[in-house]
Amino acid sequence: MEQLYCSITLRNSLTMTVIQAIILGIVQGLTEFLPISSSGHLVLIPHLLGWQIPAQDAFIFNVLVQVATLIAVFAYFWTDIVSITRVAIQDLAKKQPVAHPESRLAWLLMLATLPAGLIGLIFNDHFEKAFGNPAIVSIFLLITAGLLVAAEKIGKRTRPMDSIHWIDAVWIGIFQVLALFPGISRSGATITGGMMRDLDRPSSARFSFLMSIPIMVAAGFFAVISLFNTPNFTALLPTFFIGFVAAAVVGYLSIRWLLKFLSQRSLYIFAIYCAALGIFNLIVLWLR
Repeated sequence: MEQLYCSITLRNSLTMTVIQAIILGIVQGLTEFLPISSSGHLVLIPHLLGWQIPAQDAFIFNVLVQVATLIAVFAYFWTDIVSITRVAIQDLAKKQPVAHPESRLAWLLMLATLPAGLIGLIFNDHFEKAFGNPAIVSIFLLITAGLLVAAEKIGKRTRPMDSIHWIDAVWIGIFQVLALFPGISRSGATITGGMMRDLDRPSSARFSFLMSIPIMVAAGFFAVISLFNTPNFTALLPTFFIGFVAAAVVGYLSIRWLLKFLSQRSLYIFAIYCAALGIFNLIVLWLR
């Protein structure tokens, strides 16, 4: 009993280091947009490296780097966001909400976010139980690999982004629900959904990134509110700020790189990576 108490005390006395914050910030920036699951990596990396980061620290950090990658989306798509918002408001004021392609896209993006938003609110506690379990994350990484392969095998990749209609938006939104499970990539699932509706890769990725904005804003808003009720929040900020910057910068570069990559290459390389990481971690768990 005394050994258990000492172990718990030691673990709770630990905190995230600057190096860990930088590494996890870079990992978040890369994996939020590359179709390889950011939530899965934020669980597996500390597990594989033996980092004993307190749950409270991990929660705060994960929220902050999610906000950082949201900033990366805003920075990259700023011109598109301003144009879509301005035209949507103008058309709504004229009582012609879908008069222009930009306003139509705004409604489609909101429609696409509804399935994951509703399911997440209703079953949030059930999804949270899966987090922190490396075995479950590894299995869902294998599922992500399967989704990416299916996208390449099934999709015809002939439709541009301006051909998206409400059925496509709902279909892609349903695929975003899968990303509520840790280890299933949000971008991977939604890009798969788009490609299964015969959208080309760049159009699927662009719609995926834009549709992430509403749900990430909502999630970030509620999470940031809870942060201020967390003890020692301000004491952790200096270390976490470095990870925040790393996630934002790497996230921006990841978006730019992936859109260029998908204009010429397939998703198979990401499927191989997810499968290899999932299998590797299952082997490590078995050996331990």
